[in-house]
Amino acid sequence: MASHLLRRALFDAIRVPAGTRAASEIAKIGDREWVGYGFNGRPNYVDRNDFPLPAVRFRADTPDVKALREKEKGDWRKLTLEEKKALYRASFCQTFAEFQAPTGEWKGALGWALVMASMSLWFYMAMKKFVYNPLPESFSEESQKAQLKRMLDLKVNPVDGLSSKWDYENNRWK
Repeated sequence: MASHLLRRALFDAIRVPAGTRAASEIAKIGDREWVGYGFNGRPNYVDRNDFPLPAVRFRADTPDVKALREKEKGDWRKLTLEEKKALYRASFCQTFAEFQAPTGEWKGALGWALVMASMSLWFYMAMKKFVYNPLPESFSEESQKAQLKRMLDLKVNPVDGLSSKWDYENNRWK
């Protein structure tokens, strides 16, 4: 699969001239400004913690944003807080605090995991009740005690096994 994808990527890179490829990528971003390299050199926008500088601005340039961009070239102390926020939101979708904040997605995952666990337990109990045979009598406690007594009477594995740990003179465990 990977070799097929690699072959396909190489074929596409060789077949399409570089100028055509760049023009098609610019057509994808519309009239948004390409401001940097990005995390992979492509004109895309992604909020990433490890690479905080996307290749293109988040929103397209509107006349309001263009006016603010001209105003930001001057003294920033003359910009109001709302204008600074509008400039930021034109370049970025979310702040670091917003895209690093927990989403609460774990609650749904935990809920589904608990639902599946309870369903499997109910399924197991139904199978045990309606499908499986009852346990044989040899699993009862008195039957197991009788089997242990018989093994000790027959002195099964007297060197290092069960019988080696039984004191035959005092009839108790060593």
